[in-house]
Amino acid sequence: MIRINQLKLKVDHTEEALWSKAAKTLKLPVKEIESLQIIKQSVDARKKEELHFTYTVDVKVPNEKTVLHKVNNVNVILSEKKEYHFPAKGTEKMSSRPVIIGAGPAGLFCGVMLARNGYRPILLERGESVDERRKAVDEFWKNGILKPDSNVQFGEGGAGTFSDGKLNTLVKDPLMRNRKVLELFVEFGADPSILYINKPHIGTDVLSGIVKRMREEINRLGGEVRFNSRVTDFMIKDGKITGVVAGGEEIPSEILVLAIGHSSRDTFEILESRGVPMEAKAFAVGLRIQHPQKSINKCQYGVEDHSVLGAADYKLTHKSKNGRGVYTFCMCPGGYVVNASSEDKMLAVNGMSYHDRAGENANSALIVTVTPEDFGATGPLSGVHYQRELEKAAYLSCAGKIPIQLYGDFVKGQLSKSFGDVEPAFKGQYDFTSIRDFLPPYLTESLIDGVEAFDRKIRGFKRPDAILAGVESRTSSPVRIPRNEEFESSIKGIYPCGEGAGYAGGITSAAMDGLKVAEAIATRFQRLPI
Repeated sequence: MIRINQLKLKVDHTEEALWSKAAKTLKLPVKEIESLQIIKQSVDARKKEELHFTYTVDVKVPNEKTVLHKVNNVNVILSEKKEYHFPAKGTEKMSSRPVIIGAGPAGLFCGVMLARNGYRPILLERGESVDERRKAVDEFWKNGILKPDSNVQFGEGGAGTFSDGKLNTLVKDPLMRNRKVLELFVEFGADPSILYINKPHIGTDVLSGIVKRMREEINRLGGEVRFNSRVTDFMIKDGKITGVVAGGEEIPSEILVLAIGHSSRDTFEILESRGVPMEAKAFAVGLRIQHPQKSINKCQYGVEDHSVLGAADYKLTHKSKNGRGVYTFCMCPGGYVVNASSEDKMLAVNGMSYHDRAGENANSALIVTVTPEDFGATGPLSGVHYQRELEKAAYLSCAGKIPIQLYGDFVKGQLSKSFGDVEPAFKGQYDFTSIRDFLPPYLTESLIDGVEAFDRKIRGFKRPDAILAGVESRTSSPVRIPRNEEFESSIKGIYPCGEGAGYAGGITSAAMDGLKVAEAIATRFQRLPI
């Protein structure tokens, strides 16, 4: 195959134009191109009056070396097709089936790979199936009645199910795990365009069906996915895991994958009580900010509505005057701010978009880095303590409703009384309050400094009627569960995995970590006899 980099075309181009451009670059007639595959597509919006797509494509033509010699172009090279390879089976025998705790992306992708290779895993999920979970979440948003084990954080698909379903990652991928994750998403129902667009996303409505089909695949291949199966104890003997207790049942296993997610605070507490090594880690907290999507489109694309590019996004970073990092995270074009609470009398928010990203507002987490020195406690769960204190204060500030404040009033330290031109877009009840009252001063200072800086990049970012909501506290895990180069804890047989264990930051990297752990298990152990 020949790879062509830096192919530029206007965003409204036809498929024929792409083939023609590739042929022209190779100095060939179009009919000599046997096949063309898009490897990457990104938007070049530096000139708003001339928006372009920039492509990397692989093409198949006869006499590739002759063509390369004739073209003599640094953007035209030979390309070797790289594929993901799951390792050969190990030699150690298993006496029981592997157990995976958690049906988020780490657990599901680990489970699918193990099931496809004959290991018949048992996957334990504390929450409900995605269909039942959606009913519970809708009911919570409507009336505020929380199901502690089935909510925005817990249940089939994990916390990412009620998000934008963003799949971009900064993880380097020499072994093609990222590509494999995207291919599996497509296999289970995602649009094939996620294989090449620069910032792929799925949307919460589509993601729900995908995770259901992944669960059905695990069951079809001899695995087992159990819902309403919260793990209440870990059986450890002589420094080795021997099983878990879930739903009152003892489940023996010498292989335990901890894909528990970043919000499994009670599970962290049980692990600590059983002597599993853990450590506090830095993460980030802050607020959600809403702007009209049309204003973001106008700044990014030069027009309020673009029929080809759809809703625009952004990603912003800044170092505040007090030295803390401030950045936007989990930006949701055309989305909603949602009540993402998972514990009684505590409140946390998140962002969510549907596949079409057709909502009136853009929202993003606006967050500040915090470290163990900020937590006000010691020990591996000090970050959990910090999160809970913020969430308790947020809950109390509006009697369980999402606390909101307009940005101009937040800066002035005064209560908002009515909305401006930004119409609220929420899932869950909300009310005005003084958000500054429950944030530490260093967070308030950093957030204001960040918004002022971001306004120089996105015009109107600091508009006084932008809507703030808090508290955004579940950006990543406050805990890391150490593991060695074989992905194993010092408690033998325990494999910390994914975002909850501190090794991922988003759907794609969590899914990739699920692949890594499945590979580690397969490298070591034989599959079970049928």
